Amino acid sequence: MSQLLQQLLKERNEPGKARGIYSVCSAHPWVIRASMQQAIADGSPLLIEATSNQVNQDGGYTGMRPKDFRKLVEELAAEEGLALDRIILGGDHLGPNPWQNLPAEEAMRRAEAMVAEYAAAGFRKIHLDASMACADDVSPLPTAVVAERAARLCRAAEKAATGEKPGYIFGTEVPVPGGATESLNGLEVTRLKDAEETWRIHREVFHAHGLDDAWERMLGMVVQPGVEFNHDSVVNYDRAKAVTLTSLLDRAHGLVFEAHSTDYQRPDLYRALVEDGFAILKVGPALTFAMREALFALAAIEKELVPPEESSRLPEVMEEVMLAHPKNWSSHYHGNTKEQKLLRRYSYSDRIRYYWNDPDAERAVELLMRNLRAVTLPETLLSAYLPLEYREVRQGVLQAEPEAIVLRQIRRALEPYAAACFG
Repeated sequence: MSQLLQQLLKERNEPGKARGIYSVCSAHPWVIRASMQQAIADGSPLLIEATSNQVNQDGGYTGMRPKDFRKLVEELAAEEGLALDRIILGGDHLGPNPWQNLPAEEAMRRAEAMVAEYAAAGFRKIHLDASMACADDVSPLPTAVVAERAARLCRAAEKAATGEKPGYIFGTEVPVPGGATESLNGLEVTRLKDAEETWRIHREVFHAHGLDDAWERMLGMVVQPGVEFNHDSVVNYDRAKAVTLTSLLDRAHGLVFEAHSTDYQRPDLYRALVEDGFAILKVGPALTFAMREALFALAAIEKELVPPEESSRLPEVMEEVMLAHPKNWSSHYHGNTKEQKLLRRYSYSDRIRYYWNDPDAERAVELLMRNLRAVTLPETLLSAYLPLEYREVRQGVLQAEPEAIVLRQIRRALEPYAAACFG
């Protein structure tokens, strides 16, 4: 699969071509299913990535190890009719990220074990992310330290991989997973000088560690193109600010840039990113954000149709679950009680995505689906709460069924990516 990705990215460097691929960074079955439906509609490959927080040797917040995630993807692909040779599995932010509170050496040992599990499970795109400082590190880490740790992670993956060897992503200017938590004022594009230094040092370190073969499979470098989002705002891509940075691609032997935090950009800007060399576009929170929008809209319809004592109370249940288990949002959402409640439900960073596999949340979603399948969804209520889906139901291209509506809302967030990469 890394060969498929390498060929795709190689093509984008040919004259007159500007192709890319979007990376679906989510472990939610509905998001994965919707992305598969989109890939089938487009006749395109599909890159699906699990993150180090979602999936690791300890189970992550999903309870899955890499082999479990692969099994989930393969089962969903069989149900959706997507051939496995169209799917590329990747690992995102693979490094000490889940163990930053530990001393660096211990965190790195755990990170090496995680990367090895990903490689052994057949993940063919590995993001070597050693950019974060651990408990006994200086911050920010020097590029040389990041490169040395990336080489350690790469060696672990190379040793564990069976069959086709993985392709890799590197870089030191890695945005915070899941979006920023503070003001976006002062967000800057990666300086050309810094990108050149990162590329040069990593190349030298990999050579020094005997990883030349792995370096030949280096797919791209993570840089900051000047896009980001926080709780309630988005910084749009400005290609004029990135033109100096993108000049590096002319000298970097077929390398491309990987852009993180591209969620919520305007549709036309995805095409601009791809044309400018940001050929791998990461998307994650925007997809579960769209899913949550659809579920809450369906819950509003449920309130109109179902007696209160039989209702799922989905928004209220999610609030109760998040308050009972604040670990995944309390350090991110600040302000007074009212402001925090608003963020828990509606923040672009979508920390609510950590809670959909909570047993109480799962029961509420299941009850919502069951209640709405037992009734006819009135077109008038669809018009009130889900106007875009209402139009498609009226046109006969969408079934007025709750799960179909949720999947369609997720695909709507994916369509601008697909158009930019494969249109």
